[in-house]
This record gives sequence, C-alpha cells and structure tokens, in this order.
Amino acid sequence: MNEKINNLLTQMHALDEELRTALHEQETRVLYEIRGKHIEFEQTIKQAHRKLKLGFFRWLVTNRPQNLITGPIIYSMAIPLLMMDLLISFYQATCFPIYKIARVHRADFILFDRSQLHYLNFIEKFHCFYCEYANGLIAYIQEIIARTEQYFCPIKHARKILGSHKRYAYFLDYGEAESYETKLEAFRTSLAKTDKTDD
Repeated sequence: MNEKINNLLTQMHALDEELRTALHEQETRVLYEIRGKHIEFEQTIKQAHRKLKLGFFRWLVTNRPQNLITGPIIYSMAIPLLMMDLLISFYQATCFPIYKIARVHRADFILFDRSQLHYLNFIEKFHCFYCEYANGLIAYIQEIIARTEQYFCPIKHARKILGSHKRYAYFLDYGEAESYETKLEAFRTSLAKTDKTDD
C-alpha cells in the first residue's frame, strides 16, 4: 500500500477515535453517568423524562397506522436474525481458534441500554430492544466476516464499493501480486493480536 495512503488512514483512524471519545465525554457530562451496566440521569432530567412519556393508549392513537400494520412483518425477521446469531457464533467458536483469530466480543456490538430511558413507554422500549439487537448483531456479524476476509482474501476489489468494513481500507490493492503470500501471512498473524482497541 502507498505510504501516503497508509499515513492518511492512520490519521483518519486516530481522529475518528478522538472524535468518538470527545462526543461520548460531552454526552456523559451533560446528561448522564455510566455506572457499570446502569445509566444514571440527574434527578431533574429523570423527572422531565417521565413527564414526556406517552401512555400506551395515547401512543396507540397517535401512532401511524402503517407502523402497526407492518409490525408483524418487521418482527418476523427475529427468526432469521436469531438463526444468524446462532450460526455465526458457532462458526466463530469453532473456526477462529483453529485460524488463531482473536474472538469478536458480542457485548462490544450488542448493547441494551435504551430500556433505561424514562420517556419511553413499554412498547417503545420493546421496539428499541429489537433495533438494538438487530443492528448490533449485524455489526457483530460484519466484524466476524471482516476478520475472516482478512484471513483468507485481504484484497480490494477493482471497482469501488460502498459500505465496506473498516479493515477493507488496509487490504492489498487489486492486482498487487508481489510477495502476496508473505503479505497474506502478515495479515493472518496480525489477527491473533486483534482486540477491543482495534474495534
């Protein structure tokens, strides 16, 4: 990979981490404090949240009808999501130790904390739970597959693709054949050291 591009990617990664940390610190200072798995709001904010909460019947009347009608379709996706979760977790548990790839931790991707928001009623909290699980699961799966791709074929495509995972930027350029096997082994070796700081 071109050294200039490599330096730019390194700078982008560092700035992304710095921005994420600064935004999180700002949110935490302003609204809440994290204590283990519990999120603690100031009492005044907690009371304000409770006043904004819509009761079930009021929520039902003000909710868009199309949301209620399509609900069964949305929630039927829970079955394939659970199957994917089971299968990808089984794949990782059996194959990653053989390949010597560091394990992806589900808890780094699948977080359930919106249920602690007092301005959401129990239906809204259920919706949030579903979205937290579904989106977290997709991110978890993407990281497992990204590490697999890095192990077997860390090569960029000839055409530009949208929505690539963060590891893709560091892959070998399309057609970069020189010392391919040596570089592939370096990619594989680096996966053993992958940990939370890389995620």
